[in-house]
Amino acid sequence: MGPVQTRVVSGREHVVREIRAAAPLMSALRAPVSARAPWLTAVLNVRPRAGRPVAVVVERAPGARPDGLALLSVRRRGAAGAIELLGEVAGPVPPGRPPARLLARDDDVAARLAAGVLALTAGGGTPWTVSLTGLPMGDPTLRALGELRADAAFATVRSHRLVDRLDALGGPVARSRDPREVERWLPVLLAAQPEPAGRRLLRATARLHAAIGQVEVAVAPGGGSARAVLLTVVDGSDRHPWVAGGDPSAVGLEMGAPSTSLRLAAGWFSRPVAPR
Repeated sequence: MGPVQTRVVSGREHVVREIRAAAPLMSALRAPVSARAPWLTAVLNVRPRAGRPVAVVVERAPGARPDGLALLSVRRRGAAGAIELLGEVAGPVPPGRPPARLLARDDDVAARLAAGVLALTAGGGTPWTVSLTGLPMGDPTLRALGELRADAAFATVRSHRLVDRLDALGGPVARSRDPREVERWLPVLLAAQPEPAGRRLLRATARLHAAIGQVEVAVAPGGGSARAVLLTVVDGSDRHPWVAGGDPSAVGLEMGAPSTSLRLAAGWFSRPVAPR
């Protein structure tokens, strides 16, 4: 086996290839649906001008499947640069657990991945920010970034998850994974989304994941239409209520898992080191 190498690719077609090659790694690390190949490919299809997609890849054998992958969006904000996770704040994700991942098979790969992310900011004298949000606590790549940069600022928030309460509304609830049923009720859910970008991503991801059997639509009857509609992501034996429309009492809120974010800045955006 040759030396471990880190490489960077950019552009939609190249990044899509890396996403597909990393599918076994995503599965091995139990990445959530919103950090797997179908969802991320939909993000690239729906938001082609949201930033230049970039993949930092760590591999132990050239040409083999990756051992580490950071999927990023790099954009210009005036004279400055900004680096975010691909798909960050792109639309509604299944709530209750950190939606993003920096994929690293072990701590050594995580350290190399962190160095590769920082290398994107090197040279040119351009001010830049790195903002990585929605990651699980204890993420090894975030930890490695903190070790490399003492000025890294971390924050942790507690998420909330939706609870399916349609059965408590009274009357039979119809549940189906048939893509035709998902399509039938999708307009109700799209109407509940306040932003056009969120509606576009919800439409694309719901259709795609319905086609591969990972979305259930539940409908509580009411009058001549529906009292409430709920989409749930079905990931093996796990069920993650996703988005709802209609009667707000059809879903509840419970505390979910915490998620962590990291922010780095240099140049005009530099700030004092945050307490840690």
